[in-house]
Amino acid sequence: MEKCKITNKCGSCQYQGIDYQEQLDLKYEICQKLLGDHGRVQPVHGMKDPLHYRNKVHHAFATDRKGRVISGCYEANSHRVVMVDECMLEDLKAQEIIRTIRKLLPSFKIRIYNEDTGYGLLRHVLIRRGFATGEIMVVLVCASPVFPSKNNFVKALRKEHPEINTIVLNVNDKRTSMVLGTRNITLYGRGFITDLLCGCRFRISPDSFYQVNPVQTEYLYNTAISFANLKPEDVVIDAYCGIGTIGLVAAKKSGKVTGIELNPEAVKDARLNAKANSLKARFYQGDATEFMVKMAEDGQKADVIFMDPPRAGSTKHFVDAATKLQPKRIVYVSCNPETLARDLGWFNKMGYEAKKIQPVDMFPFTGHVETVVLMSKAK
Repeated sequence: MEKCKITNKCGSCQYQGIDYQEQLDLKYEICQKLLGDHGRVQPVHGMKDPLHYRNKVHHAFATDRKGRVISGCYEANSHRVVMVDECMLEDLKAQEIIRTIRKLLPSFKIRIYNEDTGYGLLRHVLIRRGFATGEIMVVLVCASPVFPSKNNFVKALRKEHPEINTIVLNVNDKRTSMVLGTRNITLYGRGFITDLLCGCRFRISPDSFYQVNPVQTEYLYNTAISFANLKPEDVVIDAYCGIGTIGLVAAKKSGKVTGIELNPEAVKDARLNAKANSLKARFYQGDATEFMVKMAEDGQKADVIFMDPPRAGSTKHFVDAATKLQPKRIVYVSCNPETLARDLGWFNKMGYEAKKIQPVDMFPFTGHVETVVLMSKAK
């Protein structure tokens, strides 16, 4: 397999130039080292085709020394933009659209935002595509809500790419390293797209969390649901629920699913997703730990808890709250084996042990690996 030409500058793909099976073996060794003391680690589930799997493509925009518009990723440990024309991991159609945007900008006299001076308009472009539906969203991240000749720009972009379903202007006027701001202005279409996953349709907004590798996500979530061994009468908690992906797939087997999520926009999407799929699931905005503490104080219990925390993992307080509900099964979806190992230690002290450990290669050519773990009360 040909090695990426900019891998030394980009730094995103730590496993570039390594045979794919060898990548899986290396990730297994990492999981075995960190998680082996907690139970038998299954071989890492890989992809048949590990290329162009990213359904979410983000490019930072800048100008080079000659004043030409460039876009791509930040060079490792810096905020210097590395020009990316082609990427082995990014969706091909998304890359085409970004190249078109670069081409259009000079004729519309759109100035690129300068992080040092704070002047300029366009900061980033984010493309999201539903692999199952084919729907495409373009998000233009700008330092101001005023986009010159926006109607003509949208018309020109859609002339080149009529397959685009919606175009959104995201306003990020803060001197920050965060990509997205909090305000979205729809320039064309509905302001969101939908995708199909595990038999459910999901609404995806510009800032929604949605797994970037849909092929592997199907396996990841189906594994999580299989581990949970759900019954119709089970009381299910989906902590860190995002837009309700795991919770709604679970709701097809259990009619008592409750999701908790801190991001209000994600909760809004989760509720709309439940309605769109005609599934009975309740979603609340708030802190999952506080929610479960309140449940325990009210004398309530849960049969199954799904948890899919960020890379920092969970907290000791969360583990205490979760175990107070005395669930029969806890299914932990982790994106960081190091914090997973720590959290499994906490659960073990509270009387829960790992029964199944299944790593999944969600991000080929990178050092990341996801893991699904089934826990239940120790005998």
